[in-house]
Amino acid sequence: MPNIKSAKKRVLIIAKKNEQNRAYKSRMNNAIKKFNNAIDTNDIEGAEKMLPEVMSVIDQTVSKGVIHKNQAANKKSALSKRLSDVKSGKLVIEIKKDNKTIAAEKAKAAQEIRAQQKAEYQAKAAERKAARLEAQKAKLEAESKAKKGGKKKDAEEVKEKKPAKKAAAKTEEKAAKAEEKPAEEKAEEKPKAKKAPAKKADGEAKTTATKAKTTKAKEEKAE
Repeated sequence: MPNIKSAKKRVLIIAKKNEQNRAYKSRMNNAIKKFNNAIDTNDIEGAEKMLPEVMSVIDQTVSKGVIHKNQAANKKSALSKRLSDVKSGKLVIEIKKDNKTIAAEKAKAAQEIRAQQKAEYQAKAAERKAARLEAQKAKLEAESKAKKGGKKKDAEEVKEKKPAKKAAAKTEEKAAKAEEKPAEEKAEEKPKAKKAPAKKADGEAKTTATKAKTTKAKEEKAE
């Protein structure tokens, strides 16, 4: 460690300048990295737009004394040559993917598959629900129609049965009357037939009685 005041101050200034130089260098390297990533991802238009910005950043680092001007010229020529080779087709770039992007793409693909499966399942569930509701509706309609048809049939049967019952009752009444009439006629005829001999017997009895009276009267007169 320095003991002199000026030496101490110089150490502090050098540390400060080193930090500034590292900042300028990291800025230049980040710009170059972005440019190369644009070419690697086949973004030629983006690389063309970024090239002048990268060259201006390299020139600024040269003006600050961080790198030599020849090094800056080499960097700029290499960047422009790479871009021109890609445009002309001399350089064919294989798109490289890091592990992070690969994992993100896999996760995205899996999420899309899950979303598609979910949508299919929901569509099938909706179809099954609609079919079940239609079946229930058809069943209810059939039951209501059957009930209505049964009621109509019952009413028609009742209507048909009523006249049949009336006709049957009438025929039964007629038959009963027809049966009653001959019975009454027979009943009336039988007593008449029985009464005739009774009347004859009465007449005979009367004649016998009168004859007996006359004979008695004659006998009394004779005495």
